[in-house]
Amino acid sequence: MSSFEKREEGFERKFVHDEELRFKANARRNKLLGLWAAEKMGISGDAAEAYAKEVIKADFEEAGDDDVFRKVRGDFDAKGVDQSDHQIRRTMDELMAKAVDQIQNEA
Repeated sequence: MSSFEKREEGFERKFVHDEELRFKANARRNKLLGLWAAEKMGISGDAAEAYAKEVIKADFEEAGDDDVFRKVRGDFDAKGVDQSDHQIRRTMDELMAKAVDQIQNEA
């Protein structure tokens, strides 16, 4: 195997690894977001865990974060929870940083 092929293979492994970490971080962020949203809606215990799973599943509707945002925004509106779009998106960003940190510390 030439050095070019070895280098190419190394880049491919890194890409796969990075994508795997990104997927895990998104799923973790969505779980944390679901638990945060559940608390805001007065949901606790097993029901909060079930709601967090719904938020995780919402992320598979389309690429990007808009599907997750719409899920939480719609549920907040239905429950009369007063959170601005900016607050929800800011929390999503903060929880992504927390999720990445948690995953890095587990490795």
